[in-house]
Amino acid sequence: MDPWKSLDEVNLIAALLRDVSTLHGAVFNSSAQKNTLRKVFSRTSKEGLSFLTKTLPRLGKAFDKALTGTPLNAISLGLKPMPDSELPMFMGELFSLVLDKNGTVLPEPCTKSVRTLRQILYLFYKYELPYNTEQTTAVVDKFVKTDQQLLSINDEFSKLNTSVTNDITQTVRLRRSNTTNRTRVIREARILLERLFASFDPMNIHPRHGPGAVSTKETLWEKYQWTNVSANITQVYPLDQYFYCSLGHLCDDLEGYRSLSDVDHPARVVLVPKDSRGPRLISCEPVDYQWIQQGLGRAIVQHVEHHPLTRFNVFFTDQSPNQCGALLGSATGKYSTLDLNEASDRVSTGLVELLFPPHIVRCLMACRSCGTVLPSGEYLKLNKFAPMGSCLCFPVMALTIWAILTASIGPDREHWLGESNSRLGSNGLYREANTESVLLVYGDDVIVPTAKATDAIEQLESFGLKVNRDKSCTSGLFRESCGTDAFKGVNVTPVRLRTVWSSKPSPESYSSWVAYANSFLERGFSNVYDYIVERLVRIYGPIPTREQIGLSAPSLIRESECERTLRRRSNRSLQKLQYYVWTVKSPRRHHYLGGWSMLLRYFAEGIGSPRLVTSHTLEKVDLFDSFPVSAQYTERRSSILVRRWR
Repeated sequence: MDPWKSLDEVNLIAALLRDVSTLHGAVFNSSAQKNTLRKVFSRTSKEGLSFLTKTLPRLGKAFDKALTGTPLNAISLGLKPMPDSELPMFMGELFSLVLDKNGTVLPEPCTKSVRTLRQILYLFYKYELPYNTEQTTAVVDKFVKTDQQLLSINDEFSKLNTSVTNDITQTVRLRRSNTTNRTRVIREARILLERLFASFDPMNIHPRHGPGAVSTKETLWEKYQWTNVSANITQVYPLDQYFYCSLGHLCDDLEGYRSLSDVDHPARVVLVPKDSRGPRLISCEPVDYQWIQQGLGRAIVQHVEHHPLTRFNVFFTDQSPNQCGALLGSATGKYSTLDLNEASDRVSTGLVELLFPPHIVRCLMACRSCGTVLPSGEYLKLNKFAPMGSCLCFPVMALTIWAILTASIGPDREHWLGESNSRLGSNGLYREANTESVLLVYGDDVIVPTAKATDAIEQLESFGLKVNRDKSCTSGLFRESCGTDAFKGVNVTPVRLRTVWSSKPSPESYSSWVAYANSFLERGFSNVYDYIVERLVRIYGPIPTREQIGLSAPSLIRESECERTLRRRSNRSLQKLQYYVWTVKSPRRHHYLGGWSMLLRYFAEGIGSPRLVTSHTLEKVDLFDSFPVSAQYTERRSSILVRRWR
């Protein structure tokens, strides 16, 4: 193998340390750089990549906890400490600029050092290395164990459900009565969700298929040719109204309709790459369940994002409010970030039935898989509402969290709502109307006032949810939410490598590592940028810059020293200069669909698409021109690299 084409992880660390020496030359000189690199080489020679993917991230997590108040101790992490200090010798020059010898934050910590340390410690944390059987077994066992723990919780919620009234007209009396705090929170949460869904019709949906695999293993084109629809679904969503284009479609396919089975197929557990710690577990839904879930889930999301009760507090398509909230919380300390552990697996069916209005529960349960098949072939009856993979998992989880936390404020819950409390200021941060009035929910990422953080954690865990205290930030000036890490109002999010380097041309490797190189350069790590680009050029040849082709193909921020001239031509028709560059292409497969199946696909993906049913598009766009006549599909993970003029 050509060494210039390979990317050695230790050499990448070496390039990063050269940048560290440039950025922190006053304390991290050439001698410190050599000693640190020698330690990295020694540990990786003995431990392999686990030193980079496990040991250093473990130190990174301890460092983050130190920023929130838990002293850092090098010995407890298996690292050699500095003399008369709790800090590690490894990168001790920078640790000393942030923490004192006892491992606690200095009165004036160096924010720049925080960002650099986190970049080194978390560089390979998300590396998608192959996982082994032990990791797979551990993930599946954890999934099963968590679900079994919900059995007793469901029984408890079932008893509560029969004893707690949901009479909204008695709101004032309920607030003034001497009921227990938990009972009051349940009643208030039910009232909130009743108000939220009062104008929502769960039958007015546009069903469609999702892009992923299904447990019943239909191909992309087979999804529109029904052979089985569960009776559990059709009791709420009639077959002729939600699975056929029209009565004409039903009549023409009468033979297929009569042969249609109504078996309730289970979901199926699959494992997909996540990071160096192991795989992620996802439950593929049956095709008929996925069809209704997509329609109902999208309708709920659209309703919640526009309703006055939730549009400034609950988000599904925009992470920026939580990210700005994390930055503001790290600057002032007034807001805390909470992260829930196994959030999607801990929202039980009993909790959903306890809190949500009956007409919503009826529809949610109609398109919920009651069980799933594990990789071993074993069937598991689900006590959770929906695992990750269901289109309803994310919105139901977010609304459950929002309702519980909003209701826990009691009579003053209105102060958690309102436009003035969540409007972005000109500087990109939230304006502070009331330090006790901010609640932001994006899935299992939650932002609450620091004064209410302890109560919020207790309330969530009293309903069977579990807060990840290691990732929740309730003290100090470090916050993390929705992929943004912040310290003292400064973004200290590191570049986390995910895609493993490939010495052979690969579309995933090419596009990912070009993006990584740009991200490093934007953070001031020019040596890392040059190191990555050098090796990319050895494999792929000249790589364009953004100034040359814009964003029509993977491109670099600046031209590298090792860059060669790209082929170019003058296109008279377009009146522009074009370059011959690598682009990532997803080949399309064409497959014939019968007339009715094709029309059903058009209704689902064409006119049923939110981007097409606005007042402007209905007036100005011919919908039939907006949808392909032939049945074209793009297979997942089928991208290829091709050279094109751009």
